[in-house]
Amino acid sequence: MPISKSLIALAVALAVCFVVATLGAKVTAPQIPTWYAGLQKPSWTPPRIAFPIVWPILYFMMAIAAWRFWEAPASSLRTTALVLFAVQLALNAAWSPIFFGWHGILSGLIVIILLDVVLAATIIAGFQVDRIAAILLLPYIAWTLFATALNGRIWTLN
Repeated sequence: MPISKSLIALAVALAVCFVVATLGAKVTAPQIPTWYAGLQKPSWTPPRIAFPIVWPILYFMMAIAAWRFWEAPASSLRTTALVLFAVQLALNAAWSPIFFGWHGILSGLIVIILLDVVLAATIIAGFQVDRIAAILLLPYIAWTLFATALNGRIWTLN
């Protein structure tokens, strides 16, 4: 039985999102007990255990959203949603090496603010392409906005 193009698209979306997740984790994990542990953080910083629980769920939802955008009928709005999705994913991928790898608290803040803006644009465009896909991105933007506030507060404290 041949694998459908839709299942291949889903596998690609999952692979791309989880490659980004894996690369980010590889840069982040060694810095948590060392550099990051030494930073001043606000009292509302989530416990360490929250991140490896939340992020895989968000990356899975992102992949499903990307796949649903891909599967939508071809249109300029679909292209816009997919391009914006790719740009936000690139910004997502850039944040961990900048913040954790290079210890760039301010530059990480700039990147995550750009991520917030592009992700919001992705959701807005996405609502016109596939409402369910756009809704799947809402927990991601909520978490990313929280991460932006956390990044900003870490910057002011350090």
